Amino acid sequence: MSILSNGHLWKYTEFIENKKFFFNTNQIFDSLSKTEIDNAYSTISNWEGYSPTPLLELNKLSKELNLNKIFYKDESKRFDLKSFKALGGAYAVEKVSRENKDIIVATATAGNHGRSVAWGARRLGLKCKIFISEYVTDSRGKAMADLGADIIKVKGNYENSLIKCIEQATENNWQIVQDVAWKDYVTVPKYTMAGYTVMMKEIADQLNQNEISHIILQAGVGGMAAAMIAGIARYLKNIPKTIVVEPDSATCVLESIRSGKIKKIDIKRESLMGGMSCGEVSLVPWEILKNSVKYCISLPDDDVAKTMKFLANGNFSNDRIIAGENSAPGVISLITSCEDDKVKEKMQLNKDSNVLLIGCEGNTDNEMYQKLINQ
Repeated sequence: MSILSNGHLWKYTEFIENKKFFFNTNQIFDSLSKTEIDNAYSTISNWEGYSPTPLLELNKLSKELNLNKIFYKDESKRFDLKSFKALGGAYAVEKVSRENKDIIVATATAGNHGRSVAWGARRLGLKCKIFISEYVTDSRGKAMADLGADIIKVKGNYENSLIKCIEQATENNWQIVQDVAWKDYVTVPKYTMAGYTVMMKEIADQLNQNEISHIILQAGVGGMAAAMIAGIARYLKNIPKTIVVEPDSATCVLESIRSGKIKKIDIKRESLMGGMSCGEVSLVPWEILKNSVKYCISLPDDDVAKTMKFLANGNFSNDRIIAGENSAPGVISLITSCEDDKVKEKMQLNKDSNVLLIGCEGNTDNEMYQKLINQ
């Protein structure tokens, strides 16, 4: 029996089209320039231990969905950090430390960004302060502490941890290395995004003449999604249809696209997709996303654990893939889009489609990973 027709209805909450879609490469490069993108690749590709992460094919799933190919960028193999975030925070730390060798870096995080900042600080012999919310698991906190960071736990959600980070960094003259931009704080988040574009350079080199027709990008504050769109403008010869996916409890990009301006979301429920549970899109990513995203999809948490299990068991491909909870949404949104005839037709998903998904993390929280795949 088909995995996708076993009586379980795959769910999405909302699907919208961006009425202001206009993919303008010059406008994108105004926010993240070709030079910034190229500098990130030339630096990171020379780090010790660097190698491109695999671009896998979900060949069993593409057959099920009657699509030509589904490519899956497997970031579980990124350095020892098992996440694309390794490219961003650590690169930003290196950039800011070039300007000042005697700094203490600080950041707020839900896990993977902080781990990258801590790793980057350790590489360069810098002290590091990391602020996490009470919802961040102890194992994620320990992973950052093991890299030499001082961990400060803050009551409340991610936003509370960011506020506390900014307060204490200002008082103590620490260098904030954040993946979120705000007024008068855009340079460091740009470094972070530039680091993420390394993924698209690798993908362009790995595609072997295949053209991507669709790309599905996870959004939290929007940094990775916007960076990948900038990477498309820099490295791909064609412009695929761009789709952003978010938890239905934290649809800051979807609501901003709908209204045409940044909308802040009051998160009433923390998503299982913790790294994507963000209430407000970041300023620099927004300048890229507002016109370059074609469609937005929101999802409940319902199918996350099952998707992780199917990837791990080799149900979707010949490869057994270790995918964390933030890697599942791309797969889920593709399945739900193909199972809704109207959405499938609107997005022009068909037997000629080559879809790119970003497996943005592996088992970065192994306790959580084991719990979910064993449900």
